Amino acid sequence: MLANFLEESKPINFIIYLGLFFCFFFTSLFSTLFVDPFTWIIALESIAFMMLWSVIFFFYNFVVSKNNLTFSHSYAFFLFVLATLLFITKLFEFKILILLLIHLLFLRKIYSLRSPKRVLKKLFDCGFWLSILCILEPFSIVFYSLLLASTFLQQKITAHTLITPILGFITPLILHYTYLFWNDATEEFTQLFYFDIRENAFIFAEDTTLWIFCTIILLTFFSILLKSPKVLSVNNSFKKSWQLLIINTLIAIVYAFIITEKNGSELVFLLLPTSIIIANGFETIQSKLLKEILFYLLFIGTILSFFNISIF
Repeated sequence: MLANFLEESKPINFIIYLGLFFCFFFTSLFSTLFVDPFTWIIALESIAFMMLWSVIFFFYNFVVSKNNLTFSHSYAFFLFVLATLLFITKLFEFKILILLLIHLLFLRKIYSLRSPKRVLKKLFDCGFWLSILCILEPFSIVFYSLLLASTFLQQKITAHTLITPILGFITPLILHYTYLFWNDATEEFTQLFYFDIRENAFIFAEDTTLWIFCTIILLTFFSILLKSPKVLSVNNSFKKSWQLLIINTLIAIVYAFIITEKNGSELVFLLLPTSIIIANGFETIQSKLLKEILFYLLFIGTILSFFNISIF
């Protein structure tokens, strides 16, 4: 029943997924009200969180559907919603959600390079959004290698394709430096280029984050094994997108390793490529019964984990 429902990619499916997410969103929100008293500021912040999440889900679905990263089903969106529920208590921060939204805008341009239309504009936008990411979180610079990989895989390497993203990247930096210079705070700009990863051990504050991470990696690994032989045997645009998804996953893991402040929220950037890869892995399963069992296991496991993490 659940597998048959997920086979559809109609608007009603996505409305139901959003409804599911916001049910758990409000459950998590109301549980915090037992600790902190209600204020209108909290109410306004909650509305802002809802709006941000709605925009995030919109752009996630846009990236997947517009670039044909899966077949015409809603596996990826469903998996992404389930995965975000596991991190929802760690995502009540505007900075994290804004970073995630900007990251999606960056990925939107990265994967759209599969099309030969307005390539230089897309490359400039890639550099532009990545630069804003780096201003907010300097360790995001590791995703520049994803930009290079996308250019190498999907476009011809020329002086224009190499220089254009650099121009896009330095534009926000120049504006940011000008603002800091005007306010006599240029030392903040130099801090953007200071990276100390010597003590950035991959240790999470809670054991649940570690096992969630391991589960995601395990599912991604098996999905790659299942899907890759079929994808790599055909020379088409999805072959390059598939390679890019794998590279994106590896870079997101590196990002989770090196980021200074770890609380589990950094893994949400890993969910973007892995949810698509896992969805493609489910596509290769021929048995509907097996799909049904796996989807129900993931769904029930997510609900149990959510209440264990959020409530208790």
